[in-house]
Amino acid sequence: MIDWLWPWMLLLAPLPWLVRRLAPAAHSEQPALRAPFFADWRQLGQSSRRTTEPVSSNLVLLSLWLVWLLLLVAAARPMWIGEAVELPNSGRDLMLGVDISGSMTIEDMEVSDQLVSRIRAVKQVGSRFIEQREGDRLGLILFGSNAYVQSPLSFDTATVQRFLLEAQIGFAGQDTAIGDAIGLAVKRLKERPADNRVLILLSDGKDTASSVQPLDAAKLAADLGIRIYTIGIGADRLTMPGLFGSSFGARQVNPSAELDETGLQQIAQLTGGKYFRARNPSELANIYLLLDQLEPIEVDTTSYRPRQALGYLPLLLAMAISFALAMRQLWQARPATIGRATGKAAL
Repeated sequence: MIDWLWPWMLLLAPLPWLVRRLAPAAHSEQPALRAPFFADWRQLGQSSRRTTEPVSSNLVLLSLWLVWLLLLVAAARPMWIGEAVELPNSGRDLMLGVDISGSMTIEDMEVSDQLVSRIRAVKQVGSRFIEQREGDRLGLILFGSNAYVQSPLSFDTATVQRFLLEAQIGFAGQDTAIGDAIGLAVKRLKERPADNRVLILLSDGKDTASSVQPLDAAKLAADLGIRIYTIGIGADRLTMPGLFGSSFGARQVNPSAELDETGLQQIAQLTGGKYFRARNPSELANIYLLLDQLEPIEVDTTSYRPRQALGYLPLLLAMAISFALAMRQLWQARPATIGRATGKAAL
């Protein structure tokens, strides 16, 4: 659909015709200029008119009319209006903080009777959670020895999902900086509306590398109204094979012995969130379902129709026609110019 911002400009289309028909002929009352060699100039002028006479005056006149109409069309500012598009203008600002330290490679998460690494389980379940948060602004923080914003807050959930699936262990170091991850999330969320700021923090260990203590960062988040939901990742029991991989000498170990559940619980309590324990992918999926209930998606959209200015198209065409007319005039004047130059050379 094409709309016009200033359609009244098209009413000026007959203006050149009216000026040509109604304006009086111009008469000069100034005394004639007496100049030497007038006869030579007159002869050269007559020669120039003979050599530069247009092939078709009607064609030139039509081209000038077309240029005028194109300029009016450009001045009327045509706009292409596309189909209506709906965009969410409110929703929760939800930041995901995912631990990618070295311990996330431990294979203690059971999927279809097979053990997979913790990070793989987080990617599989977390990506489905991200897909379901359409309408929220999502961001992604990856942390190990350091914390990094992998994806800023955005409605583009597909990009956040891709960044999560592409996360690699060791990218941020082998240690765990929970406090730095919370501090970075607070920095990103503090400018957002106070009622909708949420951080979901997933870790399998305890803070070992932060420059800011996790509880201090959590207190700052609580002061700003940011809720933090913490999730402890890792199984409670893991059977280690015995001699030559047999059951002889097998033993039970706790692969989550380094998990600081007390610290994660305190972080959640300080900020008005909750602490969850995910011992397997099923529990992690149930936790995300609970989070959907605790932090429901707020659907509030704004409808708009994209606009694109088209005025440059007739303007470019008018310039092209004008350039062609000027080049044609110069080409027609070329023989006379050459003739005058030859005559001067002969003198």
